[in-house]
Amino acid sequence: MFVQQLEPVADSLGLSALVATLPLLTVLVLLGAVRMKAHRAGLIGLAMAVAVAWLVFGMPLGQTASSAAQGAVFGLFPILWIVVNALWVYRMTVRTRHFDILRRSFGRLSDDPRIQALVVAFCFGALLEALAGFGAPVAISAVMLVALGFDPVRAAVVALVANTAPVAFGAMGTPVVTLAQVTGIPLDTVATVVGRQTPLLALVVPLLLVALVDGRRGLRETWVPALACGFAFAAAQFAASNYVSAQLADIGAALAGAGALVAVPHARRPAAEPVRAAVLTGARSEDLDRDDPRADVLRAYAPYALIVAIFSVAQIPPVKDFLAEATRTFDWPFLDVAGPTGDPVGGNVFSLPLVATGGTLVLLAGLGTAAVLGVHARVAAREWAATVHELRFAILTVTSVLALAYVMNLSGQAATIGHFVADAGAGLAFLSPVLGWFGVAVTGSDTSANALFGALQVTAAEQSGLSPELLAAANSSGGVLGKMISPQNLTIACAAVGLAGKEGDLLRKVLPWSLGLLLVMCLIVVGQSTAVLGWMLP
Repeated sequence: MFVQQLEPVADSLGLSALVATLPLLTVLVLLGAVRMKAHRAGLIGLAMAVAVAWLVFGMPLGQTASSAAQGAVFGLFPILWIVVNALWVYRMTVRTRHFDILRRSFGRLSDDPRIQALVVAFCFGALLEALAGFGAPVAISAVMLVALGFDPVRAAVVALVANTAPVAFGAMGTPVVTLAQVTGIPLDTVATVVGRQTPLLALVVPLLLVALVDGRRGLRETWVPALACGFAFAAAQFAASNYVSAQLADIGAALAGAGALVAVPHARRPAAEPVRAAVLTGARSEDLDRDDPRADVLRAYAPYALIVAIFSVAQIPPVKDFLAEATRTFDWPFLDVAGPTGDPVGGNVFSLPLVATGGTLVLLAGLGTAAVLGVHARVAAREWAATVHELRFAILTVTSVLALAYVMNLSGQAATIGHFVADAGAGLAFLSPVLGWFGVAVTGSDTSANALFGALQVTAAEQSGLSPELLAAANSSGGVLGKMISPQNLTIACAAVGLAGKEGDLLRKVLPWSLGLLLVMCLIVVGQSTAVLGWMLP
């Protein structure tokens, strides 16, 4: 058995924590300063984590390699299993031109560009985040806005800012699933607390979007539909994450937000020509005026309806129990780790949900999508393989970052940092979302930031007397606000709208909003850690 040490360097917690941060610092410097590709930075960071675990923290090399393997396997299944299958569904809609039909359907909902921004960037972007995440919502939303006539810079800014509130439950709940796995806190508990933080952002973001599109006039003239959209989104996200399923939180929220916009008469009023002239400075796509048969429109919406239906059925208790029977739980080979107190850690045991996992359910929806859209089995298989090829570097990045996180967690590096950070005391509640924000800003992924810092947050909370569930959730909720400034997302947004090389300009436009919303989230978490907002927590 390997027993974790908290102070392996000169019996000093401070020096030990400093050495333990080397893997994280390596990744952050390589990404932020050197601007190395994320998958290379992740692999080098993993090598550093292995070296520190073996040479400094005394973890046997075999157990170190085993912990890295466990992290990589978890990255592949269920994390990337969800992402690959979700993106596969999207690729089939693009191949069959049903995605274009969907885009035209959105364009006909309203000719007001401020409402279009809410429909495309906030609501549909949230649906894409729910299904795929990892940059897809920003790229697709930005392209659709440009096709509707938006200036490329404005389209990119709107798409980036909109991609905040849904991120914590994106890719079928992947970030919170990862957070639950690395912290040992039950998924339902983590999702419940996150679901009492990010919906508060959803109340603000739609108002911010109409202001970004059309300034004070946009806020003055469209605050009613914006507020209705935000409230419906927030209510649905809260209800789903607390009482239904973390995997369905964003899907339900996106549909509720869109439904609210359709229901508000104000949203369907024609936009005044001065508004359109001021906002729509780009070239409008000519195919927007094409009429599509009702049957084709229904088929365009079918993939998303199938996903909602399958996930909803999977949450019915008898069905959920039946699917869970295929889950395999076993002792991870060549791993026997105890915490500093001598108690075995949860990482010694690995759970493999073969059927009761988001990726398998999305795969079933994908098979249904292929049938509904008339995609031949051979073509569908080629599209799935092409999806894996397209994500090859993302696969390498996610597996290496999760392997790094597991090595740091199981070797005791995260615990040492957590004990040291715990000295911040009450101030830790304010800093907790900042740590998540920083992690996402650098890695571009709330999933990766949760893997890196989730266990650290829990350890620090336990040492400082704060709620581990609150700080773990704060890591994810603060992280969503770092998404819009991450180099990965900025690059995706610029590439999507033809602004390659303008990432710095885009960063300057979105950074103030990222910092402002982060401050709001920090204050929310501080309030929830005291009697002021403590009543909000379960």
